[in-house]
Amino acid sequence: MANSGASGNSPSENRITRRAFNRLAVAAGACSLTPRAESAAAPAWLSFIHPGILHTAADLDRMRKGVQQNRSPIAEGFAQLRDHPLSKSNYTPGPFGTEIGRNPNVDSNSFDRDSNAAYQCSLMASITGDERFAGTARTIVQGWSGSLQRVSGADAVLMAGLGPFKLINAAEILRATGALDAASGQKFAAMLRRAILPTIVDFALFANGNWDTAAIKTMLAIAVFCDDRSLFERALEYYLHGDGDGRLANYIDENGQCQESGRDQQHTQLGLGHMGDACEVAWHQGLDLYGAMNNRLLLGFEYTASYNLGDAVKFNPDVDRTGKYRHQVISPRGPLRPIYEQIFAHYHVRRGLPAPAVARAVEKVRPEGTTQNADHTGFGTLLYALEPSDVHQVANPVAPAALHAEVKNGAVELSWLAPRNIRDLFVERAEESGWFRQIEGATRGGIFRDGAVKHGRKYRYRLVARGTGISELTSVPAQTFIGLPQRWSSAALGSPSIPATVQFDGEFLSLHAAGAGLMNSSDEGYVVAAPPECVTLSARFVPQTASQSAMFGLACRKGVAANAPCAALFVLPQSGDRERNGWRIRLAVRDDQGDVKTVFDSPLEQPAVAYGRIMKPVWLRLQREKSLIRAQFSTDGAAWKDAGHSQDSQGGLLGIIASSGIADIDTAVHFDSIALSGQ
Repeated sequence: MANSGASGNSPSENRITRRAFNRLAVAAGACSLTPRAESAAAPAWLSFIHPGILHTAADLDRMRKGVQQNRSPIAEGFAQLRDHPLSKSNYTPGPFGTEIGRNPNVDSNSFDRDSNAAYQCSLMASITGDERFAGTARTIVQGWSGSLQRVSGADAVLMAGLGPFKLINAAEILRATGALDAASGQKFAAMLRRAILPTIVDFALFANGNWDTAAIKTMLAIAVFCDDRSLFERALEYYLHGDGDGRLANYIDENGQCQESGRDQQHTQLGLGHMGDACEVAWHQGLDLYGAMNNRLLLGFEYTASYNLGDAVKFNPDVDRTGKYRHQVISPRGPLRPIYEQIFAHYHVRRGLPAPAVARAVEKVRPEGTTQNADHTGFGTLLYALEPSDVHQVANPVAPAALHAEVKNGAVELSWLAPRNIRDLFVERAEESGWFRQIEGATRGGIFRDGAVKHGRKYRYRLVARGTGISELTSVPAQTFIGLPQRWSSAALGSPSIPATVQFDGEFLSLHAAGAGLMNSSDEGYVVAAPPECVTLSARFVPQTASQSAMFGLACRKGVAANAPCAALFVLPQSGDRERNGWRIRLAVRDDQGDVKTVFDSPLEQPAVAYGRIMKPVWLRLQREKSLIRAQFSTDGAAWKDAGHSQDSQGGLLGIIASSGIADIDTAVHFDSIALSGQ
């Protein structure tokens, strides 16, 4: 955060600027990532195994030999693929359009059908050796590569997260088997960055978890195909630490109950199936995402399979991260989806762990066939039915991933995703831009607490593996700032017991706050206050936020009491349809008697809000000017709009405020470009 005596209106003012994604470890899912044409070359241990999305070369060889040898159950699984109408070499794709969308639908069925056909024909080509199948799949991949420009609609994240995942897997197989040349591969990668990635890059914090999980797995697939390590890290970070319903801990509770268990069993299995795919991609890249949180994914599958097979399970009434989805009882049982072979193969065959309910589901569904539209890959019996002899170790050493730094109680807690084939890792730390120095060696637990840090300093961390045959394997660094800058402060509003934390990495502020709301007769939330001499404060809100009842912005207030006199410029949801309620910007003032007056109130419009969801940044500014407090906002950072003014009777704290709008569930609100000026 920058402090300057110059006017806050000056474009040359010293301010916090946004960094590249691979340094935004504390704010997964909070920043926008600009698609780019190609990735910078990475060291060998940060590069990717190809083919290595859902299937490796060994996987494809196992399927091919199993079919040739008529080995059960692979032979039965192959029959499901072979006999499907989209697995035909004479399949005719639909017209290749410039746009695909859901709700409203724009060529959605045609694109999903083509994606299914491309994936299934690429598998048929690999298994049978028949070039006609490869030619059909190649025609589809090349056709959409040359035409597709955008994904649209209220359900765009699902449109971009389902069919494209299968199309990317098809292209990966074709490229690895020589059926897709380098130029075509580059053209396909450019289409992914141009059309698909912008739609899923910020995930879907406003929705049920299966939206997030679809975005995660497709982002991982794009990252592998495009050899983009920072994008790969972004998806892993969100899966493990994101704020939406699709984060592992948010989607699956400790007893295995899922965020959508009270909604319906089909969507629950949809979300779980996406998570299995994400873990399989990571596994093929040498990382054990399956094992995260003590195999939490297996708990979710066991709970869901057990219930849908007729067993009784315990259901706890729940509220999701958005605040929109509240379930008192579990939803009725439903049919099993073709998602269980993959999970049984990993946890039971690869790892030797008991998975009794999943085993029963496999027995009932086998051989797994197709699924509706492009919801899942399907054909799991062919793809994943493993014998112990089929289990292979990753060949090349890889670096640890998803290194996450979080400040708790004055110390830094590090967590990471460990490589499958490296046990001993060394923790290194650097202050500011200095040299890294080892502070811990041979750590194996996936977590480390660094208490030897000082308030007001910025630290960078990395993990190093040695003795791997390569001189050094190094993770992508993570960094954080201990506490807040000098003379900044933070406090709960209304009640000191409100769940709230502040994470600051030197440039990017994440305020996690619960609370019933702001600027009623009282407040319940959290404030991060600038130094007392600050007279102008501006900050950019970086979408998205999970709670669709959240209220956040800037405030000038007399202290932190719940009903303190206050002037607040904040963003809040509109009333109405909770799925697409829209958002407003408001300047409100509370006087010494606790009465609240609205000075300015206006809906946020495109591009900040689309389909009722806040999707783009919003800049906010409060300025104390003699006896007035002036408020401004912007949706592009250049053109500022007047949001009114109030008499400056508030004094005291000038800072950033937030509340989830949900009493017991916090939400993360992210700010950067924070700038201030003094008297």
